[in-house]
Amino acid sequence: MPAPHATHRRQIESILAAWGMPPDKAATTSEIMADADLRAIDSHGISMLTVYEEWWKEGRIRLDAEPRIVRETPVTALVDAQGGLGYVPSVFGMDLAISKAQQSGVGAVAVFNSAHHGAMQWYVRMAAARGVIGISTTTTSNRCAPPTFGIQSKLGTDPWAFAAPTGDDEPFVLDMATTTVAQGRVRNKLNEGVPTPPGWVLDGQGNPSTDPACGVSGGSGFMAHLGGTPEGASHKGYGLGAMVNILAAGLSGAMISAHPEKDRRPGTMDVGHFFMAIAPDPFRPREEFQAVVKAFCDDLRVTTPADPSRPVLVPGDPERIAAERRGREGIPVGPGLAAKIKAIAERAGVPFLLG
Repeated sequence: MPAPHATHRRQIESILAAWGMPPDKAATTSEIMADADLRAIDSHGISMLTVYEEWWKEGRIRLDAEPRIVRETPVTALVDAQGGLGYVPSVFGMDLAISKAQQSGVGAVAVFNSAHHGAMQWYVRMAAARGVIGISTTTTSNRCAPPTFGIQSKLGTDPWAFAAPTGDDEPFVLDMATTTVAQGRVRNKLNEGVPTPPGWVLDGQGNPSTDPACGVSGGSGFMAHLGGTPEGASHKGYGLGAMVNILAAGLSGAMISAHPEKDRRPGTMDVGHFFMAIAPDPFRPREEFQAVVKAFCDDLRVTTPADPSRPVLVPGDPERIAAERRGREGIPVGPGLAAKIKAIAERAGVPFLLG
């Protein structure tokens, strides 16, 4: 039975609080995680608790860490997340970038010593909601994807996100892994015991596979970069993933994914994030810019569809449509995942609210 969004969020928050996360940080983190599930980004919502519990028990993430600015100019900043889970330092970093953009036209913030921070669409939507363009990239905590033609993991899913305001509640929002899909989507397939579609994962020899066990952490194969295979132009996803590492780790000083594990800061995930905000005002009046973006999006939406039952959408539309539907009907959780969340709740000593 799908649970209401508020109940879903309360379940996440109660578990984080039971682990020792301070109330303000648990509220922020659960809000972002539940929003991912509300928007049908199921790879980055409550399912991440199955991973976070392991990291927390191993002492790999600090739940009470407070982000700290270590270097700053009028348009840039370097932030130390101090080993915390990535949600709070990412909100801090993007908010700082937005404020700088509103003052100076552009703001760029790099964050190091962080960890996984959920679906990046949240952070770029923060920018769009305040009338500026938002750009974000992040490295990941594990290597799971080989360079094109390789059979050794050197990169992660290394996602990008971009949002532009339209003057209404329908901004352009692109949030994408540089692998074919986010690793969480493969994990969800494994949780439910179903195969992955072709192009998502590779076996240990670099051949296409549909076995989700190939793509999860510690699995028998790899995540496939965008394109799936060399013949499908996987070099494009590989190149984008490398660019992410240069921005999010090269600038911040976090661990580059391809470097040896010994380079990781002891006791941390050593993930790096990069946030940029660009104000349209130095280029043209904000209202004109937003009107152009809105008109552009509307022009794309009225494209004649190949299948009348599947209208053309703009990045951000599927998630917004899903949020409207799940806001009415509740957020579904598959039986395999629900059983895992129930066990996590029991171990944390909090009620299971999703049954």
